[in-house]
Amino acid sequence: MSAPPVRRPLALALAGVLVLAGTALPASAAVPDPVVTGPVPATTAPGDPAHGYPFLATDYDLAARGYVEEEFFVEGEATRYQADGVTDATVLSTGHAFRTRVVVRRPVDPATFNGTVIAEWYNVSNQWDQEVDWFQTHEHLVREGYAWVGVSAQRAGVHSPTGLRAWNPERYGTLDLTDGGTVTDDTLSWDVFSQAVAAVRDPAGTAPLGPLEAERVVATGHSQSAGRLWSYVNSVDPLAGVVDAVVLHGGGGLLRDDLETPVFKINSETDVAIDLLGAAQRQPDTDLRRTWEVAGASHGDWKLITDYGRLRIRDVGSAPGGYPGTPQTCEEPSGSRVPQHLVQASVYDHVAAWVADGTTPPSAAPITLSDQAPRQVVRDERGLGLGGVRLAQQDVPTRINSGANAGPGFCFLDGGSRPVDDATLAAWYPDVEDYRDAVVASTRAAVEAGFVGADVAADPSWYTDVVDLVDERVAAGTVEPEAGAQVQVRMRRALEAADRRDWDAAQTLVQDALALGSTAIEDAGASASVVRSTTAVLGVLALSAALDGPDVSATAAPRCLAGRAYVAVRATNDGAVPADVTLSTPFGERTVAGVAPGASAYQSFSARSATLDAGSALVTATGDGRSSSDDVAYPALDCG
Repeated sequence: MSAPPVRRPLALALAGVLVLAGTALPASAAVPDPVVTGPVPATTAPGDPAHGYPFLATDYDLAARGYVEEEFFVEGEATRYQADGVTDATVLSTGHAFRTRVVVRRPVDPATFNGTVIAEWYNVSNQWDQEVDWFQTHEHLVREGYAWVGVSAQRAGVHSPTGLRAWNPERYGTLDLTDGGTVTDDTLSWDVFSQAVAAVRDPAGTAPLGPLEAERVVATGHSQSAGRLWSYVNSVDPLAGVVDAVVLHGGGGLLRDDLETPVFKINSETDVAIDLLGAAQRQPDTDLRRTWEVAGASHGDWKLITDYGRLRIRDVGSAPGGYPGTPQTCEEPSGSRVPQHLVQASVYDHVAAWVADGTTPPSAAPITLSDQAPRQVVRDERGLGLGGVRLAQQDVPTRINSGANAGPGFCFLDGGSRPVDDATLAAWYPDVEDYRDAVVASTRAAVEAGFVGADVAADPSWYTDVVDLVDERVAAGTVEPEAGAQVQVRMRRALEAADRRDWDAAQTLVQDALALGSTAIEDAGASASVVRSTTAVLGVLALSAALDGPDVSATAAPRCLAGRAYVAVRATNDGAVPADVTLSTPFGERTVAGVAPGASAYQSFSARSATLDAGSALVTATGDGRSSSDDVAYPALDCG
């Protein structure tokens, strides 16, 4: 059975056609319903040499956060497409048998699901599946109630000597993206991806999302996968129509002007500087197109190297270049510390709202390039790139972060992050409060521009940067190992508290780390650097505590029912914490307790007559010790 033809909710909304937010987008008749098997049980724990678990099974504690990881096999018959990325794809042949896998990480409780599925096209540049976008944003996705699905769409991830079949023949030996060896390219990948998404959003049998119902599916991919999705959205999506939006991360060239699917491109300084996969081929923003470029960020950054590296060592047996404790082969220390993942997380939030109700994301200035060819990133006197989306790590630096690097292998993609010595930092920032204020001002500006979320202080980078700063000074002999360890343990515990949005507990722990940095570290320069960094983290925590409260928006609409006038009031919790929402009108009041972020409270109030004078409804949300309100007007109505 195939699902009915696709609707484009956002395109219709922008054309002025009423679309109900949250309505699921059905798969196109061109996309068959595949057979889904699973969940496939794990037979050994992650790390066991028998590999009886999903490849790259996450080490993030999903169960503690109300999430589950499951793997499914998806099979059927797929169409081979020729996709040039310029015109609609053409059919090469049909009826090709395939069997692949999808990995699902989702909330257990449907009440905590925000309705959005992030469907990642696995990157296979290394000849095995790699989930870059999960590694970069999983903390945010889990905090905000997203479901994530990884799709093995390409032959290399399954059939290469390091692919799934070789990794565990017993578990993955039946997977096949070649129709028994008759297909020797990746022309099946487009339809395989479409069918996997169709199985997620409108399952004909076994449901990969379990009890969850997908309201929106956002396709995403990094680097090589962004290149594949660029061809997909330009050539295949106009035919398949199973995704609601596409995020191209680290690549993606010119987009067709007649696309009906929203596309958001997020590129690092590296991507723009070397025009990776067309990243420097800029187009103006439109109602269906956005591009953000993050200054100082690199294609393969520190978070990716460190988060991915642990699992690569476990499941592949080797570390990525630049991984801590391994030989460093690039000219600069690998991996920019500019936390581009914060911006990427905000991209997903914007795209979800873009699809749900047509709210267009903010635009951003591009990275500044020179006028002369070949165009280069324009840098300040410290070597820091100008323009683009800017974060505090670039505006108020304690390291020289750049998208540029050189050396063997992937050095040209890794960017660099050169530490600044304590004496130079003291000269740059002689007053610790001024430094804190500058970091907070830059971060506040990014929040207010919509480039990062109000819960910015929950991100690991603030805490791991202090941990790494201490490690560098322990290695240099300016911090005693025991004193350094005491600072580090408090920063790690502060991160755990911040991840729970327990800002008070996090502030207390960082304050303890600051005090240790001031009293237990004897070297004046090292002590000042630790105090400076922890003071800045306290400032960012205070910012999130102030911003991360309830935020409510409301609508009020009069209507007639059986000759009587009513006022229908709907309030949406736009904040990041649950809130008690009170709807007040001249005709009554209702309080709904515990409205989740993104959820709504609704009540229709009777005027007890056939007429209704113009008036207003007051909506108040209270949570986490703070409140927010919205006063919304409604017009008069005569139901006589």
